[in-house]
Amino acid sequence: MLRSTSHNLKNGIAYCSMVLNRRCLATVTPSKLGFYDMTSDTATEVTDDMFDIMRSASRKDDVFGNDPSVNELEHYVAKLFGHEASLFCASGTMTNQLGLRALLTQPPHSVLCDAQSHINLYECGGLAYHSQASVTAVTATNGVYLTADDVDANRVLEDVHNASTKVIALENTLNGAIMPMEEMQRIHTLARNENIKLHLDGARIWNASQATGIPLADYGQLFDTVSVCVSKGIGAPIGSLIIGSKEMIRKARHLRKLMGGGWRQAGLLAKIAQHCIDTVIPTMPETHRLTKKLATGLEGSGIRILLPVDTNMIFIDTAPLPMQELADALQKKRNILISAEDNGTITRLVLHHQIDESAVEGFVQVASDLIKEKGISFPTTPSRPKVDVSKAYPSIQH
Repeated sequence: MLRSTSHNLKNGIAYCSMVLNRRCLATVTPSKLGFYDMTSDTATEVTDDMFDIMRSASRKDDVFGNDPSVNELEHYVAKLFGHEASLFCASGTMTNQLGLRALLTQPPHSVLCDAQSHINLYECGGLAYHSQASVTAVTATNGVYLTADDVDANRVLEDVHNASTKVIALENTLNGAIMPMEEMQRIHTLARNENIKLHLDGARIWNASQATGIPLADYGQLFDTVSVCVSKGIGAPIGSLIIGSKEMIRKARHLRKLMGGGWRQAGLLAKIAQHCIDTVIPTMPETHRLTKKLATGLEGSGIRILLPVDTNMIFIDTAPLPMQELADALQKKRNILISAEDNGTITRLVLHHQIDESAVEGFVQVASDLIKEKGISFPTTPSRPKVDVSKAYPSIQH
């Protein structure tokens, strides 16, 4: 099962039936939800059947490390990524910060990351607070992902005046785009030659693995620590894991307690997390197909696509049409929710396993009708101009 889950399976539903002999309980029909939420892949609905799975979980105390459901999940995920151990935590922000703090030792030190990364923009300056680390936030020269050349040109060298680079933190996927394995390997080689540690924010590495067919363990072997999320795209209600060596996870467990992150009867959450890993991840290729179909339809209507559509995200610019007008029309006519803030024109669309073909077709139809109704003529600009896509993120969720 571990090997199958790590590969790009063509038929996720068949896989669910094969390995579990039951339907994918994390999937829910829009008729039950009443709406399609494309604001984030954290917006998936917990189903009644998922609560039934939780009831079968063990109910011991994870702070003492004796909960079987938690221990099983941690062992399972560690093996998926080719590492010795992992630690189940409440959030991806926590697992990123635990992993980075465990890798760092004595200040002065710095972490190099993508300027658009989660650890740079959306974790409340946690590196400075928890690790007393400077951050070298690098803008990717290709506008999509960091390259080894970007890293080499911006790493801080050992010098009495500097906080030298001790950790390189990559994110894959980032804004839905996949960092090529070849580029990650080049950065890995550079880091090892310079005795620099590597951390992966792999909140959505599941999507990258399913889109490329590259096993999770192949990604995992490049990094000292890996953070993965089970609530983004996978459909579990809460949780992330930090993965690494036994020594790294021993440190992370101690630091988790320091941060107030120890939790007691976490087996209920671990049980459903493992179920969602087994059943929802194999459906991601279908989600990616629908995402590309939606992007193609919107681009055909004149709406600009701002970044490559590799997995489950689309960044769009509707100028001169205010995004709020499109959002209102989608909600009124098709019960589709998207983010629209400050009357801007840029937003992020995120698909997941609870978005179906009818939602995609309905979205394109509403957008096309609205554009015709308004008599809008879109400017003739490059399809992917360089823009700050952080404007597309709603302030309340990521």
